This record gives sequence, C-alpha cells and structure tokens, in this order.
Amino acid sequence: MKVLTPVKVNKVFRRLTSSAFIAVLSLALISLSLNGCAQQSLSTHVYTSDSDGNAKRSASIEKESTSIEKQPTLRAKQPVSSTKQFTVGAERYSKYLPLLEGKRVSLVVNQSALVSTRNASPSNKTEHGEAEPSNRLKAQLDKTRTSQRNQHLLDALLQRSVNVVSIMSPEHGFRGEKGAGEKVDSNIDAKTGLPIHSLYGATKKPTSNMLDGIDVIVFDIQDVGVRFYTYLSTLHYVLEAAFARDIDVIVLDRPNPNGRYVDGPVLQPEFSSFIGMHPIPVLHGMTLGELAQMIVGEQWLDIDASSYNNVKLTVVPVKDYQRTAHYSLPVPPSPNLPNDLSILLYPTLCFFEGTDVSIGRGTDFPFQLIGHPLVKFGKTQVPVNANNAAPHPKHENTLLNAHVFTNANPVILEGSDSKQTIHSYSPISGLDIATLIDAYSRFSEYNKVISASGDSEETFFSRPDFFDKLAGTDALRFQIQTGKTPAEIRQSWQKNLNKFREKRKAYLLYEDTD
Repeated sequence: MKVLTPVKVNKVFRRLTSSAFIAVLSLALISLSLNGCAQQSLSTHVYTSDSDGNAKRSASIEKESTSIEKQPTLRAKQPVSSTKQFTVGAERYSKYLPLLEGKRVSLVVNQSALVSTRNASPSNKTEHGEAEPSNRLKAQLDKTRTSQRNQHLLDALLQRSVNVVSIMSPEHGFRGEKGAGEKVDSNIDAKTGLPIHSLYGATKKPTSNMLDGIDVIVFDIQDVGVRFYTYLSTLHYVLEAAFARDIDVIVLDRPNPNGRYVDGPVLQPEFSSFIGMHPIPVLHGMTLGELAQMIVGEQWLDIDASSYNNVKLTVVPVKDYQRTAHYSLPVPPSPNLPNDLSILLYPTLCFFEGTDVSIGRGTDFPFQLIGHPLVKFGKTQVPVNANNAAPHPKHENTLLNAHVFTNANPVILEGSDSKQTIHSYSPISGLDIATLIDAYSRFSEYNKVISASGDSEETFFSRPDFFDKLAGTDALRFQIQTGKTPAEIRQSWQKNLNKFREKRKAYLLYEDTD
C-alpha cells in the first residue's frame, strides 16, 4: 500500500492544477487506511478490544484511551480539539455482522444512525482506519471525512445483505422531525418499504406484534448524556421487551458529548417516569452502551430474575474514544438541539421546562437562551413563534427579554426588519445551579415591584411536578425556594454521587474521568 509522504505531496501540489489536486485528495483518502482487528467470536456478554484486537469479557473490560478526531459543528462554530479520528460502533462491522447472519433483524434507529461511506465496500472482515495525513492535507481530509459520514445504518446493512425486517423509532420519529412530546405514528418507510413501528405513540415499549418474527434487535441512537433525554428510556423498554421474548440485543455505541460530567441529584424511585427511569444522576457521564450494561447488571428491568441468566446483550464500543474529548454531533439528535452549544446547555436549561422561563423553543435559538416577556433576563428581544420543532412554544407570539448564551456573530432574526445584535456571553456547561437560582431571584424581584402596584405576580415554578421529575427529587425545588446557595445544593448530592461513581465502574468501556 502506498501512502503519500509530505515531501511527495509538496511536489505534487506544485505540478497539479486545482482540479487535479481534488483528484489526488480523493485517491489519498482511499489509500490512507490501516488493517483493523481480526474477526473474533462474539458470544460474550459485551465485546470490546484491546490494542491487539483480542476479545475481552465484560468482567475485565479493557479501557480504550486513544483520543478522537474533531468533528464539525452542526450549525454554530465551537472550539474543538484536534485529535485522532474515532470509529463509532455502527462502523465496526466485523464486530457484529457475524451475529446478524441468517437472522431476522429489527433496527431501533433515528436520523442519528449515520455511518461513514469512506469504505463503501460491503465487507465484514476488517475494520478500516486511516493513517495520520500530512499537515498540508489534514484540514481538507477532516472536512471530507465529515461529509462522508452520511449513510444511514439501514442502507449500510441492506447493502451488506442483512435481513432487516422492521424499524422501531423513538421520540421525534425515524427522521427526527417531530417536536418534543409529539406523538409519532407507525408508518412505512418510502425508500425500503419496511414497516416503522413507533415507540413514542400508542406505546413506548415494543409490543408482542412488533417483536413477532424478530431474532435480533440492533439499537443505534445518538444520546446527549442527560438522564431526562428519553432515548435512554427507549433503550430500557427495548431491552425489557426483547429479553422477555429471548431476543438478542446489540447496542452500537456512540460518544457522549457531555461525557466528562457526573453531576446532579440521583433520581429517587418515587419520581421515576419516562424522563427518568433509573437511580442515576442528571449527568451520568456514560454512553448508552455502558448504560445498557448497567441496566442489565443491576437488574433494573421488569423481567423475571431467572431471565437474566439467558440475556444476550452485545455492546460494540466506539474505537479510539476518550470520554473527555470534545465531540461534535454530525446531525442534530432532536429538533431543538441544533448545535454543539445547545447540547452543552441542555442539562441546565431543560430544568426551565418546569418553570415559566422560555429556553428558546419557537425561536432561532432553542436551548441557547433564557427569557420571559415580562421578567428581564437580557436586553435582546427575541420573537417566539410556532414552528415544526415547537408547534406550541411557551409564550407564543410574544417578545422575550432574553439572555442569549451564544458566541454567534450579529444575525437577522426571522421576521425582523432590522439587524439585532446578539451579544456574546460565556456559555455554561455541565449543570449550573447558579443559573437556576439567578432566574428564581429575578422573578422574586419582579414580583416585589409588581405587587406594590397591585398587578398580578408571575409564577416561576409553573409546572412544579414536571420540574421534580426532571430533577428526580423535590429537594432541588425546595432548596431553590429556601435560598440555598449553589455550593450548599451541590454538597447535598455528593454522598449519592460517590455511590453512583463507584457502582458504575463495573460497566465502563472507556477511561473514567475521575
């Protein structure tokens, strides 16, 4: 195999025209590959690999610690790390295609189940990586690699003659077009003719009819690492329904863009719901593959205890992934998380869904602002209007006095006649309790002023029960109301957080952040 050296590349650059240069880049992409791990038997509970490609059982998981390649932002530019390219579980065909041979397969997927087409040959014998390119080629190669991660897993598996017989779709639907909380109807995929069973409509758990004639379920959905993001609950119900019917489950793992954080209150059982089913913190710092192992290992499924002896769960890890590395998602995981910034802000701003504060649904900045028509959070006025991502947004047809968490350049707001500058703010990350306390204080100050004039006060906790479900406890709401400081609130979580950190160690596939 020939690989262009920097010296040879420089000589070629001086001779070729721009059109020829493009051709050379294409050839370079094809040639820059390394031999992957040899095919192994996958009868173990979880599959992972050490540096030599040897299979390991889940009881002694080998940590994978090579850093990942930066990915492009979705719509807004964010700082990214310049590190080595990783390979998502779905792209590691040699690790799971043997399990699908001769089987009837159902996919639990949405628009995020994308794989690279840089190695389009339908082979399951090797994994394909890429050698480090020269500095001159690196920027163009990064851009090209990103554009190549554009094939849906469904199409990739059909090209490899996998017998896919059905699709199951979570909240937001197979193509990720439905707004939060919108029911998703079962349908037929126009391209393949396959039935699409909704897991966010009449049922959130696969029914017996959905599972008839299924041998294996493949789960591949991008998560954002927050307990109340409902793809984790969908995974729980898929595992529960499948194992009750002795159906194998394969989880193709993907990075957690909030993977460096373990924070927030641990859910108490009495506050369990579809937006929080497990005794884990708001930010758990795990991937869905790791959580699948934890759900099974801790026996959190509603199945007979004896059924766990026959559970067949396979997790295909992300190759060369570090939990602390920046990861920019190739596509929005849901309609109101359009870019990296919104995903980083989501763990904090989602708590405002239980209040009268808008977090930007129905604006150009969903999960990138906090605002209210009367209570002032900033000087930027942002209009709220219904759209596909938010059919019934909070404070619809009003102007928000908003604090916009963005580093974006000045923009023209939709429907506006003049330019409105969106000021730069330092974005928050992780779980920022001070932001919640500050908002509550703004409502209190507003109500003091307004009550003196006899006008109606504004209620901050407009949906207290929902706020408590998001928190997994009612303690956080009471702590905010009674004036606890961020440090005092955070300290109240530490005992349960430490227990969780210790418990999760048995299920981690990647180097821990602690």
